[in-house]
Amino acid sequence: MAEASQAHIEVDPVEVDEDHDSVISDDVSALTASITSSILDYPVENGRRYHAFRSGVYCLPNDELEQDRLDLSHLLMTKAIGDKLFLAPIDMDKTQRVLDIGTGTGICTMAMGDEYPNAEILGNDLSAIQPPWVPPNVKFEIDDVECPWVYSRPFDFIFCRYMAACIKDWPKLVGSVYDNLSPGGWAEFQDFDLQYYSEDGSLAPDSHTAKWIGTLLDAARKTGREPCPGPKLEEWVREAGFTKVTHQRFRLPIGAWPKDPHLKEVGTYNMAQVMSGLEAFSLRLFCGVAGWSKEEVLALLAMVRRELKSSSLHAQFDFHVVYGQKPEQKE
Repeated sequence: MAEASQAHIEVDPVEVDEDHDSVISDDVSALTASITSSILDYPVENGRRYHAFRSGVYCLPNDELEQDRLDLSHLLMTKAIGDKLFLAPIDMDKTQRVLDIGTGTGICTMAMGDEYPNAEILGNDLSAIQPPWVPPNVKFEIDDVECPWVYSRPFDFIFCRYMAACIKDWPKLVGSVYDNLSPGGWAEFQDFDLQYYSEDGSLAPDSHTAKWIGTLLDAARKTGREPCPGPKLEEWVREAGFTKVTHQRFRLPIGAWPKDPHLKEVGTYNMAQVMSGLEAFSLRLFCGVAGWSKEEVLALLAMVRRELKSSSLHAQFDFHVVYGQKPEQKE
């Protein structure tokens, strides 16, 4: 079959709803129940709780507030790509083993388990924050995906989502995914380009928001972990040997300012998760890497919140989806 590709898709500019009154609550309702930590001694920094296993690998906290944001982010990402968990053309009736890398709260793994009851679904993560009640075909494990993989059997589908600022060696990770797929198996990578931008110049270079996101991305890169892997996914997937590679880009407005109803809904979800996550995104990187004090960070974030809530600021960032198939026989 001819190799399919939708790389470098042009997306029309987002129309702005000038009548929108951008007033959105900072409070985000919990979508799943969080669990009490009884196994791991989670460290606390600047009032936020972080994972203990391979401490320092992941820059975001794992406390209940962050778990709620991760569940909201799941809703954002599935809504953005058309109310779907993934886009790869997989025959789930024939798919027996699925791996979800970096499962977080486990919400996506469990959704796959509910939707595909005949498949065995495994989710892994650095933190044991997944709930104890799961579909019978779902299991979780604590693991670092950048360590050697030791699975005894290959998977039919491997799913990797939202690993921005988490991975030191992306080509190695994509290679591990390839090596642990059955011939003919599929892999899908969904991730962000977290560089904020506007199409109308409303995100000024000297704004507090531009200063914040620039400092955040620079600090993440100093740790050796790419905060904007989305645009590079296609290259890594092709280099690993995948075929039938497809790449799609989705715009994520921050706020309900677009005229398009779908983008308005996506923007509302995105505003909620950004507002909920500003401290989570910032504290460890700003204080531990960039050398800021907690008070300096919180003062900047207060100004960022004010700017993002303004109906005149039309900031957005991109979400990339790349999937490909392992050849039936290695060429």
